[in-house]
Amino acid sequence: MTSRERVQKALAHEKPDKIPIDFGGHHSSGIMALAYRDLRKKLGLAEKPILVYDFIQQLALIEIDVLDFVQGDVVGLEHLFAEEDWYWKDWELPDGTPCKIPAFIEVKRSEEGWVVLGDEGQPICVQRPGCLYFEQCYFPLLDNPDEEFTRLGYYLNQITWFRLGSPPFPLSVEEQKEYARKLRASTDRAIYATFGGNLLETAQFAFRMDQFFTEIALHPLRMHRFLDRLVEHHLANLEAFLDIYGPYVDIIGFGDDLGMQTGPQISPAMYREFFQPRHALLWQTVKKKYPHLKVALHTCGSITRLLPLLIEAGLDIVQPVQIAAKEMEPEVLKRDFGKDIVFWGGGCDTQNVLPFGTPQEVREHTRRNVAVFAPGGGYVFQQVHNIMAGVPPENIIAMFEEVNAFSYR
Repeated sequence: MTSRERVQKALAHEKPDKIPIDFGGHHSSGIMALAYRDLRKKLGLAEKPILVYDFIQQLALIEIDVLDFVQGDVVGLEHLFAEEDWYWKDWELPDGTPCKIPAFIEVKRSEEGWVVLGDEGQPICVQRPGCLYFEQCYFPLLDNPDEEFTRLGYYLNQITWFRLGSPPFPLSVEEQKEYARKLRASTDRAIYATFGGNLLETAQFAFRMDQFFTEIALHPLRMHRFLDRLVEHHLANLEAFLDIYGPYVDIIGFGDDLGMQTGPQISPAMYREFFQPRHALLWQTVKKKYPHLKVALHTCGSITRLLPLLIEAGLDIVQPVQIAAKEMEPEVLKRDFGKDIVFWGGGCDTQNVLPFGTPQEVREHTRRNVAVFAPGGGYVFQQVHNIMAGVPPENIIAMFEEVNAFSYR
């Protein structure tokens, strides 16, 4: 069974030959560049500049030699440009380690640290001294009286996740299709295409989180207008994205962090009013255009109370399954929702166990989780979100060895 067949089997809620593994197939299943450097060294692999494909989170592009070691079954669209020198330029990680970042990123030194500037020269994100990632520092709709949002495209381009998370490839549509064809032909791994299409999070990025919660409670009609404009923007981009990549990928990834550590950010009633119909429209657009594609949603935190509504909207896959959050016990999730949705994650807690446990504790914890999630299919392994800098490489190795040792009964 090839990796792609293994993933497809799991997504069909059938038992594959072994648990499919995702390590770095999307922006929340990977590893920070500093931890990746340490992992490669521990594995005895050749030293070379690390490709930091996600500049905001400082995530490394996981190369094929590491994927082969962990027996990873998924690659992301970022692998389109892994071998293209023109796509990368030199930079340094916070400790001086050489790396490469996408060439389109313009990052400058300031008194605050490294910054990326917006269209009017304003800092939109910053990596302060001692911080290992970039954080948003500009909110284009904060205290902005705009009621119609006709300049939405401009506003979005001043938001870190849009400006840096959607690279302006200097390629024609046909050239991008050719890269996608080459990637499909070069691998038997499943291909995960991260689109984004965030709704709730985009409102938080635009208004700032505190003002977003105020707006949605006090001015719901204004928020409906904003979200309508946003969905129009996403749909236009989604159609173009699918035209290029739809035939060559297996999973389309959307994002919206709906949960907190203790429960959903918004009530089920508020989700149903503001977000469910809009999510459904986006997801059904994918399925109508390319029925073979599965739709995934990245959503952190405690989302158990929202899962019925997400399933109702047409969601196929939820990740990263934050098992350390309240009401996210693996046994309950598998029992109540395992027949209706694929759990992509939940394999090892990255808040407490992976960074602070012993290798043996990591093995035991991972074994317990996969023994709950894996039976009957409907499960793809990944650790819960990205592996942070400083996580012992011995623990990472122990985690993947334990998954690969699991045997279906």
